[in-house]
Amino acid sequence: MKAPRANRYRSHWAGDLAAANAGETPRVAGWVHRRRDHGGLIFIDLRDRTGLLQLVFHPERAPEAHALAQSLRSEDVVSVEGALELRSQETINPRMATGEVELSVTAIDQLADADTPPFEIESFSGEVGEETRLRHRYLDLRRDEMREALELRDAVVKTMRSHLGERGFLDVETPILTRSTPEGARDYLVPSRLQPGNWYALPQSPQLFKQLLMMGGLERYFQIARCFRDEDLRADRQPEFTQLDIEMSFVEEEDVIELVDELMREVLAVGGIEISLPIERIPYAEAMLRYGSDRPDRRIGMEIADLGDVFKGSGFKVFSGALGDGGVVRGLRARGEFSRRRFDELTEKAKALGAKGLVWAVLEADGWRSPIAKFLTAEEMKAATGALGAGEGDVLLIVADSAEMAARVLGELRLELAEPAEGHDLVWITDFPMFGWSAEEQRFDPLHHPFVAPAGDVEGDPGTWNSRGYDLVLDGTEIGGGSIRIHKPEIQRKVFEAIGMSPEEAERRFGFLLEALRFGAPPHGGIAFGLDRICAILAGRDSIRDVIAFPKTASGGDPLTGAPAGVDSRQLRDLGLPVSPPRPAA
Repeated sequence: MKAPRANRYRSHWAGDLAAANAGETPRVAGWVHRRRDHGGLIFIDLRDRTGLLQLVFHPERAPEAHALAQSLRSEDVVSVEGALELRSQETINPRMATGEVELSVTAIDQLADADTPPFEIESFSGEVGEETRLRHRYLDLRRDEMREALELRDAVVKTMRSHLGERGFLDVETPILTRSTPEGARDYLVPSRLQPGNWYALPQSPQLFKQLLMMGGLERYFQIARCFRDEDLRADRQPEFTQLDIEMSFVEEEDVIELVDELMREVLAVGGIEISLPIERIPYAEAMLRYGSDRPDRRIGMEIADLGDVFKGSGFKVFSGALGDGGVVRGLRARGEFSRRRFDELTEKAKALGAKGLVWAVLEADGWRSPIAKFLTAEEMKAATGALGAGEGDVLLIVADSAEMAARVLGELRLELAEPAEGHDLVWITDFPMFGWSAEEQRFDPLHHPFVAPAGDVEGDPGTWNSRGYDLVLDGTEIGGGSIRIHKPEIQRKVFEAIGMSPEEAERRFGFLLEALRFGAPPHGGIAFGLDRICAILAGRDSIRDVIAFPKTASGGDPLTGAPAGVDSRQLRDLGLPVSPPRPAA
């Protein structure tokens, strides 16, 4: 890092000083990391953003500095000056980047007197609760692990900006206060003071604005965009999050995917992950068959196999009945010791996921040990064993149900029963269906969003339409999703109609988009990446909260500031909202 401009606080970064600087008289500033009193000499490890530097205070050389050092405590803030000296050979500390030198202090200014922190910065324990860490996030950020995570995030963003900038993309900001156009999750709403009774929404994504930028002729756009979704939280979700947003004009799927392949090679290299190009692509239907998921972790070698041909016409009515009703019979092979209780637990899990049940079998030397073995022929058992690549001692788990249910159950069991191998896996999922059926709403829902271009004709049953969407999956986590967009107004209207939206509702909610499409829209497409998710994977963290400077808790609260919180009654009156006392946080 470039040396700071010298001022009365510092002339050098503490972590940058080395043997080559011996003999100089630098001034450094930072926090007291640890203090050791050797009954004469006092040693302090000074910490700034770049690392640690050992300070030594000699009572005979600088008695005033030595006297002040005696009173210093952890996290006090100081500025010191002195002679940088080489350490003797036996006192070199190879665990510190600055371990060959120490600063013999001649002058010190105490800039802040710190209270005792609620947890130790120097020897942080994982036993410190997350609520405590977030309540005192400014202290948590002083830890090496948090600083390194945010430095990694900074490097990832710089790589993204540089890569796209070199390829002609413009960094354009889109509005934060916009119109509510729900895209699946609930919007965060903001009341308008100047237009009482009307509301803004915080954007779930810049989707429509980036399409409008393409219609505005900008052709290549990107943005590190802040987005907001009022949804239930988990380790990889936050109410406010950051995504890399990209859109391009006059492109097809291949153009977007090739751009992203090159971008991902550079981004993942920041975290030490090397990939070869092109990134492999798997159609959605194949992913659901083999892995039971459209975001598969292929580091788990266990794969699902279709057993429909094996059990077609079987005398076992559970199998033949499912196949006769248009369903499937699918299974996977597992390894390890399974008790009867474990099989019962797996069966209950399958039922909890919605399946009618779960068939299990243990392969022994003389054949299958299974409650259903007596209903199957020897040829059926042999063929199923071969189809699943199983051998003696293996366990077979089989589901007979709809294709969707078999994928859901076996996909979940696959994740539960096997650990992923070392390393990383990156794969494109392509050729998505256009819609999924919502039993609750009794209508079709877009698998991505209603602006994805359909592949082929848009006639007949919408359940048979395919889309031009594509997702990028890293280690079983979807890190990016995109599509070629609809650029013809008549196609957009048909998609709105397919999801049960009347022409009047479409005009009311998306009239500005339909109008823009009528004025000449280029074919265009793009993609958006979850920056928080990418950084968490690169940093080896289980939660995206560990790569965000000031995240919310799992309940959506901010222990640091106390948000969300009540507001002054005058503010509510200005907005024309009823004045009522705030409810206590859950």
